[in-house]
Amino acid sequence: MTAKYIIGGVIVLLFMIWGATAFLNTTIQYVSIEKAKSSQKMVQVMGKIDFATKNYDAANSRLEFAVYDAEAESMVGASKMNVIYKGVVPGNFDQATSVVLKGKTEGDHFVAEQMLVKCPSKYQGEDGEEYQDMEKHNEAVGETGV
Repeated sequence: MTAKYIIGGVIVLLFMIWGATAFLNTTIQYVSIEKAKSSQKMVQVMGKIDFATKNYDAANSRLEFAVYDAEAESMVGASKMNVIYKGVVPGNFDQATSVVLKGKTEGDHFVAEQMLVKCPSKYQGEDGEEYQDMEKHNEAVGETGV
Protein backbone atom coordinates (compact mmCIF):
# COMPACT_ATOMS: atom_id res chain seq x y z
CA MET A 1 0.00 0.00 0.00
CA THR A 2 2.88 2.40 0.65
CA ALA A 3 4.17 1.82 -2.88
CA LYS A 4 0.90 3.22 -4.26
CA TYR A 5 1.31 6.37 -2.14
CA ILE A 6 4.92 6.81 -3.23
CA ILE A 7 4.06 6.39 -6.91
CA GLY A 8 1.06 8.73 -6.57
CA GLY A 9 3.20 11.32 -4.75
CA VAL A 10 5.87 11.18 -7.47
CA ILE A 11 3.21 11.63 -10.20
CA VAL A 12 1.68 14.61 -8.37
CA LEU A 13 5.14 16.13 -7.87
CA LEU A 14 6.00 15.70 -11.56
CA PHE A 15 2.75 17.41 -12.60
CA MET A 16 3.43 20.28 -10.20
CA ILE A 17 6.93 20.77 -11.64
CA TRP A 18 5.59 20.57 -15.19
CA GLY A 19 2.83 23.10 -14.42
CA ALA A 20 5.21 25.56 -12.75
CA THR A 21 7.65 25.31 -15.67
CA ALA A 22 4.90 25.85 -18.23
CA PHE A 23 3.60 28.86 -16.29
CA LEU A 24 7.04 30.47 -16.02
CA ASN A 25 7.69 29.94 -19.75
CA THR A 26 4.46 31.70 -20.73
CA THR A 27 4.78 34.74 -18.49
CA ILE A 28 6.21 37.84 -20.10
CA GLN A 29 7.91 40.28 -17.82
CA TYR A 30 8.10 44.07 -18.00
CA VAL A 31 11.63 45.31 -18.54
CA SER A 32 13.38 48.63 -19.04
CA ILE A 33 14.30 49.86 -22.51
CA GLU A 34 17.96 48.99 -21.88
CA LYS A 35 17.09 45.41 -20.92
CA ALA A 36 14.67 45.10 -23.85
CA LYS A 37 17.44 46.09 -26.29
CA SER A 38 19.67 43.27 -25.04
CA SER A 39 17.02 40.60 -24.43
CA GLN A 40 16.59 37.75 -26.89
CA LYS A 41 13.29 36.56 -25.46
CA MET A 42 9.76 37.98 -25.56
CA VAL A 43 9.35 40.93 -23.18
CA GLN A 44 7.04 43.87 -22.49
CA VAL A 45 8.37 47.39 -22.38
CA MET A 46 6.73 50.77 -21.80
CA GLY A 47 7.98 53.97 -23.37
CA LYS A 48 7.05 57.43 -24.57
CA ILE A 49 6.79 57.90 -28.34
CA ASP A 50 9.24 60.03 -30.27
CA PHE A 51 6.85 61.25 -32.98
CA ALA A 52 9.71 62.84 -34.97
CA THR A 53 10.85 59.32 -35.91
CA LYS A 54 7.40 58.01 -36.90
CA ASN A 55 7.29 56.44 -40.36
CA TYR A 56 4.28 54.44 -41.58
CA ASP A 57 4.37 52.29 -44.73
CA ALA A 58 0.68 51.72 -45.53
CA ALA A 59 1.41 49.28 -48.37
CA ASN A 60 3.17 46.88 -45.99
CA SER A 61 1.27 47.86 -42.79
CA ARG A 62 4.60 48.63 -41.15
CA LEU A 63 5.04 51.35 -38.53
CA GLU A 64 8.51 52.43 -37.48
CA PHE A 65 9.10 54.78 -34.56
CA ALA A 66 11.29 55.20 -31.51
CA VAL A 67 10.42 55.12 -27.84
CA TYR A 68 12.30 56.53 -24.91
CA ASP A 69 12.21 55.86 -21.19
CA ALA A 70 8.70 56.44 -19.81
CA GLU A 71 10.13 57.82 -16.54
CA ALA A 72 12.28 60.43 -18.29
CA GLU A 73 11.31 64.10 -18.19
CA SER A 74 12.50 64.62 -21.78
CA MET A 75 14.14 62.74 -24.63
CA VAL A 76 17.51 64.36 -23.95
CA GLY A 77 19.73 61.77 -22.33
CA ALA A 78 16.96 59.16 -22.04
CA SER A 79 17.35 55.54 -23.14
CA LYS A 80 15.95 55.21 -26.65
CA MET A 81 14.93 52.21 -28.77
CA ASN A 82 13.83 51.86 -32.40
CA VAL A 83 10.60 49.90 -32.87
CA ILE A 84 9.00 48.11 -35.81
CA TYR A 85 5.32 47.23 -35.55
CA LYS A 86 3.55 45.31 -38.32
CA GLY A 87 -0.19 45.58 -38.29
CA VAL A 88 -3.02 48.05 -38.12
CA VAL A 89 -2.02 51.26 -36.37
CA PRO A 90 -4.41 52.09 -33.52
CA GLY A 91 -6.62 55.06 -34.38
CA ASN A 92 -5.51 57.00 -31.33
CA PHE A 93 -1.77 56.49 -31.87
CA ASP A 94 -1.18 60.17 -32.71
CA GLN A 95 -2.72 61.27 -29.39
CA ALA A 96 -0.84 58.67 -27.34
CA THR A 97 1.30 59.66 -24.39
CA SER A 98 3.07 56.30 -24.27
CA VAL A 99 2.85 52.72 -25.50
CA VAL A 100 3.29 49.26 -24.06
CA LEU A 101 5.04 46.98 -26.52
CA LYS A 102 5.20 43.20 -26.45
CA GLY A 103 7.91 41.65 -28.61
CA LYS A 104 11.61 40.99 -28.85
CA THR A 105 14.76 42.55 -30.22
CA GLU A 106 15.91 41.52 -33.68
CA GLY A 107 19.13 43.18 -34.78
CA ASP A 108 19.01 46.88 -33.91
CA HIS A 109 15.19 47.10 -33.72
CA PHE A 110 12.59 45.95 -31.26
CA VAL A 111 9.93 44.06 -33.23
CA ALA A 112 6.60 44.51 -31.49
CA GLU A 113 3.96 41.85 -32.00
CA GLN A 114 1.41 43.73 -29.90
CA MET A 115 1.05 47.40 -29.05
CA LEU A 116 -1.15 48.97 -26.40
CA VAL A 117 -1.59 52.73 -26.73
CA LYS A 118 -1.82 54.81 -23.56
CA CYS A 119 -3.73 58.05 -24.12
CA PRO A 120 -4.45 60.89 -21.73
CA SER A 121 -7.74 60.36 -19.99
CA LYS A 122 -10.66 62.56 -20.97
CA TYR A 123 -11.33 62.87 -17.25
CA GLN A 124 -7.98 64.43 -16.45
CA GLY A 125 -7.32 68.14 -16.22
CA GLU A 126 -5.53 70.03 -18.97
CA ASP A 127 -2.10 69.45 -17.49
CA GLY A 128 -2.80 65.69 -17.16
CA GLU A 129 -1.83 65.70 -13.51
CA GLU A 130 -5.17 65.98 -11.73
CA TYR A 131 -8.73 64.89 -12.27
CA GLN A 132 -11.31 67.50 -13.04
CA ASP A 133 -13.46 68.75 -10.19
CA MET A 134 -17.11 68.38 -11.25
CA GLU A 135 -18.14 71.46 -9.25
CA LYS A 136 -15.57 73.59 -11.06
CA HIS A 137 -16.68 72.09 -14.35
CA ASN A 138 -20.34 72.88 -13.66
CA GLU A 139 -19.45 76.46 -12.67
CA ALA A 140 -17.44 76.92 -15.85
CA VAL A 141 -20.20 75.68 -18.16
CA GLY A 142 -23.06 77.15 -16.12
CA GLU A 143 -24.74 73.88 -15.20
CA THR A 144 -26.03 72.63 -11.90
CA GLY A 145 -25.19 69.27 -10.42
CA VAL A 146 -27.53 66.32 -10.71
